[in-house]
Amino acid sequence: MKQQTQTLTFLMLGALALLFCDNSLAAEPERPVPLIFDTDIGNDVDDVLALGMIHALEDRGDCKLLAVTITKDNPLAASFTDAVNTFYGKGNIPIGICKSGVTPQTGKFNVLAEKMDNGKLRYPHDLKDPRQIPSAVSVLRKALAGAKDHSVVIAQVGFSTNLADLLKSPADEICPLTGQELVKQKVKLLSVMAGAFEKIPHKGKLVDHREYNVVKDIPAAKKLANDWPTPIVWSGFEIGLSVPYPHESIEEDYNYTPHHPLAEAYILYNPPPHDRPTWDLTSVLYAVYPHRGYFDLSEVGTVTVEDDGLTTYKKSDQGRHQYLKLNDLQRARLIEALVQLSSQPPQK
Repeated sequence: MKQQTQTLTFLMLGALALLFCDNSLAAEPERPVPLIFDTDIGNDVDDVLALGMIHALEDRGDCKLLAVTITKDNPLAASFTDAVNTFYGKGNIPIGICKSGVTPQTGKFNVLAEKMDNGKLRYPHDLKDPRQIPSAVSVLRKALAGAKDHSVVIAQVGFSTNLADLLKSPADEICPLTGQELVKQKVKLLSVMAGAFEKIPHKGKLVDHREYNVVKDIPAAKKLANDWPTPIVWSGFEIGLSVPYPHESIEEDYNYTPHHPLAEAYILYNPPPHDRPTWDLTSVLYAVYPHRGYFDLSEVGTVTVEDDGLTTYKKSDQGRHQYLKLNDLQRARLIEALVQLSSQPPQK
């Protein structure tokens, strides 16, 4: 009994230290957090789980989804995004796309946007004609122009294409500011899933990892790292890899409805018993809950994107970059939070 009491005390103290350590917690942001979600939805299913999580956070009053912009160059990505938003009762959220030629394939689950049951769309939505989908840059500029200064948080979980193009955008009828000026005036934080800041196991060895979101558009990633004028918090490949989404949740937690776009997308992408890493979910959670102690942060420094896509970090007091870090206590708590938020039913 004494051993059990000591163990319990240790765990409680560890949890308290995790929650209240000044080194790991940011100030609580004003609610709701104005949020833009920039995604390559269709290339992996973690984007879909992250979008569902955003809707749960919005239902709780913790964030307000201003727009979704897409870096996968396939129109069904926008249609599927609209279908998910509509499922959660928010089919009027602006969606923008790019024309980059990067990953133009449909993807394994974006086809759900066209799935019919008895002559009707399984997941209703009204964004069906690619000609009606505006450009990502125009959507970003409108969302930022209408926001309070230094208030918007952007979660970028795909390529850096859209945000790099935003930085290069000139003044226009939407806003008299250039993209660079608009970001500096309106954005508080960029939470980005990109890069790797630890060596990754590969064939029995630890190796440098050139992360997918970076290597698919290296020039854009380099511009983002070099020129983005606000703080950036990077969630490296190693973070989501170490926090797998339990497949049991897919099999059990989404059964409150006959058809659920998150669960069906997960199954089409890689079905249970596969536990998918939660890369994109981690960036969204930090974007909205930076103060909850789910993660630790590196010291302030500068992330550089090399010509081959490798990301490197150097400590610098003049830097604007930090990256996420995790301990074992945080990891267990993080998995539970991601599962509960992703599977939360819509409030219709």
